[in-house]
Parts: sequence; C-alpha cells; structure tokens
Amino acid sequence: MKFVFKAVSWLFAASLLVSLSACSENHEPSNSAAPEAPKIAGLTLDVYKSPTCGCCEGWIDHLEDEGFKTLIHHPSDLNGIKQQYGISPSVQSCHTAVSNQGYVFEGHIPADLIKRFLDNPPEGATGLAVPGMPIGSPGMEMGDRYDDYSVMLIRKDGSAEVYQKIKGK
Repeated sequence: MKFVFKAVSWLFAASLLVSLSACSENHEPSNSAAPEAPKIAGLTLDVYKSPTCGCCEGWIDHLEDEGFKTLIHHPSDLNGIKQQYGISPSVQSCHTAVSNQGYVFEGHIPADLIKRFLDNPPEGATGLAVPGMPIGSPGMEMGDRYDDYSVMLIRKDGSAEVYQKIKGK
C-alpha cells in the first residue's frame, strides 16, 4: 500500500510540475542560458491601497512570495496618490506601488514583469500598470478563469503603451 501511495504522490507531483511549466508559456520565451537573477534584494515597494481590499492583499502576497518586501499604506485619498505619481485614469486599478527608485506599479502586475522592468527600466518610463482588475491576474485568481490582458508601460509624458500581453488559459 505504501508503494501505491508513493507512486500516486510522484505522479501528482510530476503532473503539477508540468502544469506549472505550461503556465510560464504565457510570458516571454526564455533563452537557453539562464538569465541573471533580478536585483530586488533590499528593495521595498510602498503599496497604497484601501484597507478593505482583499484582492490587493492577494497581490501583495504574490509579490512577497517572489522575494519583494512591501510596506502597506492606507491613505485617505488614494486617488491623490495616483495623481501625485502621474497615473492617468485610463490605466488605473485598485492599488499603487512605488519602488525605492520612484517607479510606479499600478494594479495586478505579475512579479516577474516588475523584476524585468527594474532590471532594465526603459528610457522615459515611470512604471507599469494593469488597468482594471483582470480575472486570473495575481490577486484576482478565480479558479480556472483567466482573462487576456495587457501590462502597460507608463511614460513620463503620461502616455502608455503595451509592455507585455498576457494570454488567459
């Protein structure tokens, strides 16, 4: 009986690993050489959110699981924070994070894209945004439901363009 249990456990673990590998196909294809680890040690993201927003907490958990440190703030005027950092209404979401370097991360952005941005910030960029609250984005998980969505690059002049498209499953 122990052998059967161990065999089933190994099969489950192998299928889980294959499933997780398939999830990574929604992002940039990797090169054959392993990329250098992002330099997020010592980085803290100041996260501004409503005290009652559960999806924001889910996104913060996602960031912390990926090695980010966070400091949570509950401002009385969250829209004022967005305005202060130049986040136009067209790319706004429920929370705003600001890095030590002053880059902004609006909404449910996957941690790997924040790491990639911080490793090589595009010239003239102020940060990234995921407008709205797409189902399946970090913090917005809903079972096996996933929306396609775009992560937007925010520029200093207030414009935004697609940084990465995320395909739903």
